[in-house]
Amino acid sequence: MDFNGRSGEMLVFVTVAEQGSLSAAARALGLTPSAVSRIIARTEQRLGTRLLLRTTRALTFTAEGEAYLRGARRILADLAEVEEAIADQGVPRGRLRVSAALGHGRMTIVPLVAAFIARYPNITVDLSLGDEVVDILGGQADVAVRFGHLPDSPLTARRIGETGQVVVASPAYLERHGTPQQPEDLLQHNCLRFNFRRAEPNWPFIREGQGFSLKVCGNIECSSGEALAQLAREGAGITRIGEFSVTEDLQRGDLVPLLQAFNPDDREPIHAVFVGGTAMPARVRVFVDFLVEQHSM
Repeated sequence: MDFNGRSGEMLVFVTVAEQGSLSAAARALGLTPSAVSRIIARTEQRLGTRLLLRTTRALTFTAEGEAYLRGARRILADLAEVEEAIADQGVPRGRLRVSAALGHGRMTIVPLVAAFIARYPNITVDLSLGDEVVDILGGQADVAVRFGHLPDSPLTARRIGETGQVVVASPAYLERHGTPQQPEDLLQHNCLRFNFRRAEPNWPFIREGQGFSLKVCGNIECSSGEALAQLAREGAGITRIGEFSVTEDLQRGDLVPLLQAFNPDDREPIHAVFVGGTAMPARVRVFVDFLVEQHSM
């Protein structure tokens, strides 16, 4: 690498900071310690200020050096991202960090991963499943699959599908406690609810074209839709949950849909969320395109 340009000087300075000494940085960069010292001195001369304070025992940064280090790290990271995005346009490659909710990820995203890496073998998929909201701008993920209406943000979102909600219970529970015929009957039942902040406190219904909500009660709350479905299968109570979570249960008869005539058919959009723009890596673009393609089939 040419260390005479400003980006080369920045790399040397950052490496000195990371390695803790001029000699260690020289070894890491394949230079001599005197060459590293000359590059630092040249940078200081151009800027007209001291960046490093060197003694035989310690290496410390001046306030200007700390500021230069922060800026150099940011500029080098941006440069690497741009070069990576351009370099992989022909053959998408690299590590793709994907975040998805536990239940939806296991049932919907995981089954697609094998087909995706078969199409793009140079991409390594790093998949994290959980119900926490990751910070994409902070670098915790490249793509996140999120439910519901999204707040305003600098992120780019592409709609990949939607899901509805359904009220369900197990045949065993209904045999013991009876089958509700009207939404108000739920007040006499144990209703299993979500406990995260985004969850609505009431369950919505519709009657004769008029929407209304009902505050239900129960002795179990949970952050996982998959866990609520399991609790409902085991006869713990009635729950209102995303259709995707219980499709197989309904087909097998392990769960029974309830109050369908009162279902408001409120659809919840599903988006792939990511950092867009011209510097977006090709691996992100092709993965989002793949999700849209698979969900439209």
